[in-house]
Amino acid sequence: MEKVPSTNRQIIVLFGRAFYSVLTLIALGLTCINNSIAANPDWHPEAASAISSTKTGRANHFMAVTAHPAASDAALAILNQGGSAIDAAIAAQMVLGLVEPQSSGIGGGAFLLYWNAEQKQLLSYDGRETAPLGADESLFLNKQGDKQETAMPFLDAIVGGRSVGTPGIIKMLALAHQQQGILPWRQLFQAAISLSKNGFSISERLHRQLQWLNSLDKSIADSRFKQHFYTKEGSPLPVGTLLRNSDYANTLGLIANKGVDGFYQGELATKIIAAVQHHPDNPGTLGLKDLQDYQALLRDPLCGQFYRYTVCGAPPPSSGASTILAILNMLEHKDIHTYPAHSADFIHLFAETSKLAFADRNTYIADPDYVDIPLTNLLDQQYLQHRAALINQNTSLGKATAGRFDLQQSFIKSISAELPSTSHLSIVDAKGNIVSMTSSIEMAFGSRQMVGGFLLNNQLTDFSFAATDKQGNKVANRVGAGKRPRSSMSPLIVFREKMQPHLVIGSPGGARIIDYVARVLVEVLALKQPLDQAVSAAHIVDLNHGLELEQDRIATHILDNLEKRGHSIKQKALSSGIHAIEFDRYGNLWGVADPRREGAVAGK
Repeated sequence: MEKVPSTNRQIIVLFGRAFYSVLTLIALGLTCINNSIAANPDWHPEAASAISSTKTGRANHFMAVTAHPAASDAALAILNQGGSAIDAAIAAQMVLGLVEPQSSGIGGGAFLLYWNAEQKQLLSYDGRETAPLGADESLFLNKQGDKQETAMPFLDAIVGGRSVGTPGIIKMLALAHQQQGILPWRQLFQAAISLSKNGFSISERLHRQLQWLNSLDKSIADSRFKQHFYTKEGSPLPVGTLLRNSDYANTLGLIANKGVDGFYQGELATKIIAAVQHHPDNPGTLGLKDLQDYQALLRDPLCGQFYRYTVCGAPPPSSGASTILAILNMLEHKDIHTYPAHSADFIHLFAETSKLAFADRNTYIADPDYVDIPLTNLLDQQYLQHRAALINQNTSLGKATAGRFDLQQSFIKSISAELPSTSHLSIVDAKGNIVSMTSSIEMAFGSRQMVGGFLLNNQLTDFSFAATDKQGNKVANRVGAGKRPRSSMSPLIVFREKMQPHLVIGSPGGARIIDYVARVLVEVLALKQPLDQAVSAAHIVDLNHGLELEQDRIATHILDNLEKRGHSIKQKALSSGIHAIEFDRYGNLWGVADPRREGAVAGK
């Protein structure tokens, strides 16, 4: 390590370059919440944190970048003990479920990329939640007598048992550990168990999330949730409160000793099912058979070229890698490397390619085990060159439409929430093995149902609420028993020539993850910007319903220029959590934690 004071934990002390004075408050448009998701596909329900100094670190043996210092500590301890990147990821994720419960946890799911350095092999693990056997296309529809069924208001769908999918992260991590782990499974839970018993201090970010949640109607329905995170008077526990979670410690002990059976069978499984099925206002159909039959999947990773780099990510049902690759390829066809970052031309081109890619993504991407996705067509170079040719340098496309292919199956546009309560970690171990993992429970604090000290997801709301259009054409991402909802999680690993690792990256942010990660890739790989500078720079997002720019970060003359080109601009607090590691050609690791959240870099 270079110029780092020695500490007992060998933690990289994190200081950054620039200090941004922008404090982003909860400008979230709460009055829109009770409208249907079809009418409001882009509301942004996770409160932003203040933008701090960029957190960076350097190491030459191993490194972990996670969403919380305690999780980075736990990962580092495992790496110091000779553990693999998978071992460290498991230890970190168990801690994140305790200290960052609003974003991820064992009640949710994940996608994980693993690079085996010795075998030069890239693996993609799918731990996405599945719809229960009792779910069908009408799950999120309200019947209006003899009238057409309409989509439920979002909070009516989310709070309770209806939206809970079969959690997948424990089986996914167990599968990955079986194949790539070094240390005993039980050992990987000890840091989280100890922290659960001894307590951790509530952070400013967690406190703000609880404040925001308290402001929503119908947002808290579970008494265990309220007792754990709020005072008797109903106020969020103050910043600095020492919060213990003995129930979570007991749950982790059960999983540590019994493996996946400790979660998917027995007393804990029975409690999960009871919470879902017996919710007083909004019960769901998740059953014991759903838990027992759940399978984590090993899929072929999805890779493509961007200039001289190979960019790899998780395939569908994640839409992250496919949409990012489409954006990158279109930008390469538009010679994006010739435009200065965050110039009006750069922003215009990025926004236009994003909306074209999202038009395709919203139409075609779903669970590949249930839908014949035209993925080869979507990523064909001639097709992407044709899509890029639709872009006018001086005028916005406005609303982009999906490309058309000669397919036997019809595809129509769908809308789903895909909200930003997610977490990403990037880890490199001493042998050069890599984990890039994004995990989620969907909405902040998931379905608000607390069992065994952890929160259950609401990932089923990532399906389209509507199953068909007015003509009766089926939506690809409609609800279906056993089906995995479309995701935007984008854990990526980038390689340079001869499959030499170059960059490990990912972010939370709901559907905006795609643009968060894509922009950083463009600036680092094509424009040769320093990684920390690119992560800290202003976000550019266009999900094909208006250009979103990070609030107070873009100069007025550039905004005016973009408006003259026809862009409808919204300035917003865009709360990414990009955690990345870059390899230099001398074997050093450079870590960056997003200044918008409380993540930390740790290494040796």
